[in-house]
Order: sequence, then C-alpha cells, then structure tokens
Amino acid sequence: MAEYTKVALDAMGGDYAPFEIIKGAVEAVNKRKDIHIVIVGKEDIIKEELAKYTYDKEQIEIKGASEVIETAEPPVMAIRRKKDSSIVVAMNMVKKGEADAFVSAGSSGAILVGGQVIVGRIKGVERPPLAPLLPTKKGFSLLIDCGANVDARPSHLVQFAKMGSIYMEHVMGVKNPKVAIVNIGAEEEKGNALVKETFPMLKACPDINFTGSIEARNIPYGDADVIVCEAFAGNIILKLYEGVGGVLVDKLKEGMMKNLRTKIGALLVKPALKETMKGFDASEYGGAPLLGLNGLVVKTHGNSKAREVCNSIIQCVTFKEQKINEKIKECIQKEQE
Repeated sequence: MAEYTKVALDAMGGDYAPFEIIKGAVEAVNKRKDIHIVIVGKEDIIKEELAKYTYDKEQIEIKGASEVIETAEPPVMAIRRKKDSSIVVAMNMVKKGEADAFVSAGSSGAILVGGQVIVGRIKGVERPPLAPLLPTKKGFSLLIDCGANVDARPSHLVQFAKMGSIYMEHVMGVKNPKVAIVNIGAEEEKGNALVKETFPMLKACPDINFTGSIEARNIPYGDADVIVCEAFAGNIILKLYEGVGGVLVDKLKEGMMKNLRTKIGALLVKPALKETMKGFDASEYGGAPLLGLNGLVVKTHGNSKAREVCNSIIQCVTFKEQKINEKIKECIQKEQE
C-alpha cells in the first residue's frame, strides 16, 4: 500500500457503539484509499459487525481490547486500572508510533487524561486544549478550549490562540485566521481578570492575527476564525450552540407540518433548505482534536453516528499531511527562545 494514515479507532466508546462506529470506519475506507484503520475493542463483536459490510479487507484490521471505560467512571482511575480498555490500548498505539491518530466517541474525561498521560504533551505546551469547529454564517470557526482546561491561565490562552491559528490555516485552509477572545463587550477594558490579563498578551503576539474581543452573539456570524476562551466558557458556548440549533430545526419542522399549505411549501423549499442546514451540521466537520500532544487525539461527540465518525477519520489525513504537530513544536520552540 502507498503512503497512508493509520488511525486507531475506539469501537467501544459512544452512545451508538460499536454499530455506528464500525459503520463510520467502513464509510471512511470506502471513500479514501489512503487510510488504514485499526478498530480496537472486543474482537468477536467487531468481527460480527464488520461481516455486514463490503470493504477492502487490507484497509481495516482488528486489535483486541477486553475492557471498556464507561462514561461515569472516574477518568484517572479508569486509565490506570483498565490497561486493556479500548481507549488505553489505542492510545498506546499512538504513543509507540503504531498509529498516526486516535479517534473516539467515548468518555471525554478518560480521553483528556489518557491524551496527556499516555500520548504526552509536546515539550513546552502548558495545557492541551480541545478544539471543535462551530458552523457559522461564513462557514466555520474553531472554539478553543471547549472542555479540557476549566481553570486556565493567560499563558495557556495565548498558546491556544497560536495552536488554533496553525490548525485553521493548515488543516482548514483559512489564510491568516482572525483570532478573538470571548468577552462580555468589545471594549478592551471589559471582562473578568483572566480576559483583562490575556488581552494585551494576545495583542502583542506577532504569531497571530488578533482582532480583539468577540461577544457570544457574534460567534454564529463568523466574526472570528479562532475563538479563544477557557474551557468553562467554551463548553457553555458549545452546548448552548448545539441546543439552540436542535430547537430551531425542530420548530422549523413543526411549522412546516402545520397544515396543507405549509406542507406544500415545505416540499418546494426542501432541496434548498436541506443544503443550507447541511452547513450547520456539526457532524460534517468531524471531531475535536486535542491539540498540543505528541500524537493526534480526536474526540467526537458521544452521540456520534457513522457520518461524524467517518469525517473524523478523514480529518486525520489532513492533520498528518500538513504536519500539524511539527508546526506546533516549531511555534512553541520559537516562543521559548
């Protein structure tokens, strides 16, 4: 096989595991020939599920893991005790260079802990942030951090901005991405202690295109490409974003089904509406990478179905091709000189 990206996929994590996870793996290899997937988990279950599909057998292999880390388990304890869990086994593959990336819809806590303890941080990276893409009016923006570092320091946020800029430019193709910090107003003097201390540091940073503060209401308009915040605010933004999006879709469907006239109207606008809504579907953009590690770790939503799993796997190819880890290392080394 020619040059390919090897992805270790956690088959046991997520609300729809292993069925949708395995389906997503098959979709990925049927779309791309430059991907090799190692599905990690309970062998008998994986074999039984794979037997339902047609795919190139050389592109998918199985690696056994007898244990499963459940969502409710304490992350640190689970990583230490369950050495033969799908998450630990797969992350060790990345650590040893046996896989280029790890993808999972499993326990967020275990993935965050495992990423730092097993895969390890790039030297000089203070805190690895979780960075999902948010759909916006202009396309998408990167929210960094959304769940890894609830109590961040200003220096952490500056590194988030740098790593987020590298990711947006080289993986998503956004030239000179605009960086903004989440705030309660546009004025520089506004904000809490963290924002007030971080703002001038971002302003003085030559490695990023800092545009100032961004209020939450401007995020959906795509006013910034990289949205910087600590994980407490980031997670609230992400969850509210998802909730409001779901409600709007439900209300739209409800309104279109009210009577015969609205049903006829719905049929007429359905093709255009479907295309528009596709742009606001988070699953189209894949998962959230945990940036700043020695290998690629991607966390997909716990309720991920096959399409998001597939896109998360494909996302790993660009990450490897663009040498994102190497670029982050260069940036951090430059910072320390």
